[in-house]
Amino acid sequence: MRIDAPKEIFRLPKLKLAVIGHVEWVTFLKVDQLPLAGEISHAKDCFEEAAGGAAVAAVQMARLINGPVDLITSLGKDNYGEKCYERLTKLGLNLKVAWREKPTRKGISLISKDGERAITVIGERLQPIASDNLPWGDMQNYDGIFVTATDKEGIRLAREAKFLSATPRTGEQTLKNSKVKINALIGSGLDPGEKINLEELEPKPDIYISTKGKLGGTIFPENIKYKSIKPSSKEIDTYGCGDCFAGAVTTALSAKLNLEQAINIGAYCGAECSTHYGPY
Repeated sequence: MRIDAPKEIFRLPKLKLAVIGHVEWVTFLKVDQLPLAGEISHAKDCFEEAAGGAAVAAVQMARLINGPVDLITSLGKDNYGEKCYERLTKLGLNLKVAWREKPTRKGISLISKDGERAITVIGERLQPIASDNLPWGDMQNYDGIFVTATDKEGIRLAREAKFLSATPRTGEQTLKNSKVKINALIGSGLDPGEKINLEELEPKPDIYISTKGKLGGTIFPENIKYKSIKPSSKEIDTYGCGDCFAGAVTTALSAKLNLEQAINIGAYCGAECSTHYGPY
């Protein structure tokens, strides 16, 4: 039975939103099962897509407000960087790019018929930083900003937005050294790469949402548990589900919805992302 979208989705106002972070060119491979050590596996199908946490979150946010979202990022001056730029522009984003004399990061995502996933990334994660020629002076004009990758000065500049969220993947030391108040820290409680010690952050974020996929998640500091939402059809691929959740929650809280409404919208968007191959 199809799950109806939370009614609040249709009431979201026009917002000025941005995502600051990283983009990758990802090859998605459909396999019967993830290969074991020493085993040769065969892909049944493959496709390529501009992805990475910042890109996925930004596309989700643009779809929710039915309008453009700014993606402030860094790309390599190569064919993959150009393809990322063209594809994400077609998906409704306004890209503000710091071009690097480095290769654009690539990734390979293997998806089994059982929905299991393994990802390998190739190359350095390129991120926009405060010294780049980017629209850092416009941060105060944004209703909301979500950060996946930048330096401590970039976070300080982003703090000028009315609402600021971030993922722990930005880096614990970067978040700690920025010494700014994050309104919402949103990250996976299952991914070691997003592990964070809240006691190291000062000031503390207003809320920290630790997601656990089908198990729902927990909102700190109140230690409130929330449940996941079943997708409208069979789960196929979980790539990007957490990023869709974070982007949706950021959008809802930027629109001044309450936390319960924001979590509901985020859980719905994260679940629906799992019903197709790839993030979009």
